[in-house]
Amino acid sequence: MIDEIVAHAREDAPNECCGIIATDGDRAIKLFRTANAEASPLRFVIDSKDQLRVHRELDESGWEMGAIYHSHTRSAAYPSQTDVNFARSWPGVIWLIVSLEDADNPSVRVFSIEDDNVEELDLAIGEQ
Repeated sequence: MIDEIVAHAREDAPNECCGIIATDGDRAIKLFRTANAEASPLRFVIDSKDQLRVHRELDESGWEMGAIYHSHTRSAAYPSQTDVNFARSWPGVIWLIVSLEDADNPSVRVFSIEDDNVEELDLAIGEQ
């Protein structure tokens, strides 16, 4: 999924990309690419039709919305104040940010954002 997220970020550049990762317990199950309704290099808003489509599939499958991902096209993979503000609407969701600041070596980091508290989490790849 990390490769898919990085590919999505590169394809949508110079605008930020965004998407949702479904989970079943602690395991990532499926990645949903979504459109950035803002079509902006500085911010993202998940398209409302995509939100509806994803939530419908989550409900039908018994999965949860475990993470929201997006890209930073010109800055580090760390939540901006805009990200922190946006996260207030999505309590309990993990935030995955991919940075294309160094296009040859994108970085991916994962965060918990609750209220104004940002905590970096370990990114476990390939663990079952």
